Amino acid sequence: MHYYSLGSIPQKRHTQFRKPDGELYHEQLFSTEGFSDVYSLLYHANAPTQIKQVGDPIDVAPKLIHDKQLKHRSLVGFEVEPQDDYLESRKPILVNSDCKISLAAPRKSVTDYYFKNADADECIFVHVGSGTLKTMYGNLRFGYGDYLYIPRGTIYQFHFDGEDNRLFIVESSSPIVTPKRYRNEFGQLLEHSPFCERDIRKPEELETHDEKGDYLFYIKKQDQIYPYHYLNHPFDVVGWDGYIYPYAFSIHNFEPITGRVHQPPPVHQTFAARGFVICSFCPRLYDYHPLSIPAPYNHSNIDSDEVLYYVDGDFMSRKHVVKGQITLHPGGIPHGPHPGTVEKSIGQKETHELAVMVDTFRPLVMTEHAAGIEDKEYYRSWIE
Repeated sequence: MHYYSLGSIPQKRHTQFRKPDGELYHEQLFSTEGFSDVYSLLYHANAPTQIKQVGDPIDVAPKLIHDKQLKHRSLVGFEVEPQDDYLESRKPILVNSDCKISLAAPRKSVTDYYFKNADADECIFVHVGSGTLKTMYGNLRFGYGDYLYIPRGTIYQFHFDGEDNRLFIVESSSPIVTPKRYRNEFGQLLEHSPFCERDIRKPEELETHDEKGDYLFYIKKQDQIYPYHYLNHPFDVVGWDGYIYPYAFSIHNFEPITGRVHQPPPVHQTFAARGFVICSFCPRLYDYHPLSIPAPYNHSNIDSDEVLYYVDGDFMSRKHVVKGQITLHPGGIPHGPHPGTVEKSIGQKETHELAVMVDTFRPLVMTEHAAGIEDKEYYRSWIE
């Protein structure tokens, strides 16, 4: 991400910056991977360290299943029941040491507490719903098709416009970044990148609340959620600058890379992290070689597990796809187009499919939530 600033900041960092009444603002360094990577500096009206009370932790560790059978799986994502509370609605379905993939269907806005994930960066894909992501960095409007990137440690609330909301959430134990091959040595997105800085929406409308009271935080750390009560309002930032902040990127602004013959999945890559990548499959023209086969060829994921979250449109390589469906094709066995879809794809000019893919380089483990929404006959779907 590139440099950005919002609100009022002093001319020089780590120097005196005072309120109109003469008191000092409280500077906070917000960094990733110690002091050796990107960071932002935030200026608070009050000290961000004043804790009134600490509650007992709540265990939110995913409950894993022990079915280690190697087979293709399909989950019916929209069968996850909606719940009023945002945190309670988050249901982990696939996990490993690098990431957690969850589904959520929250009905109510978060107004009586604030959330901070101290374990992981979050990339939240908005499948259904719209609203405002409120953070200490400012506000971000979001809607259908948006990826919301929330750096670890960011204090935030979701304010939804309605009660019908569906979120696909990827938590990463390492920073989520744009792919290195899309960036030059200065971090600028290159000309051949399928998106650019103009497509990235940054926080706006910095709300400064210089207020004292009893503010409930839920802080997630090591699969525990810790209730904290702070003296000062968390959104008391008067200004900030740097390279770390939440942002929104719409999947509809991803410009697909096409070719004369079928292009492999890396051309769809949107984000990168240690141990996995996130890709966007978007409406695009098919291959234009006179003998091209638009449907993907059979392939073996020897080194990775492939998760595909189906968002919208028709999928040339799959039959009976529904919105919110998730397929897991594990490493070690081949998969490919369903019977009849290869011949059917020949001569087609374009696809209107929309999907999010997560490829992990360590095996994923299913949770009890995933087992409850699994289509157990999916692995037989390649038999005519």
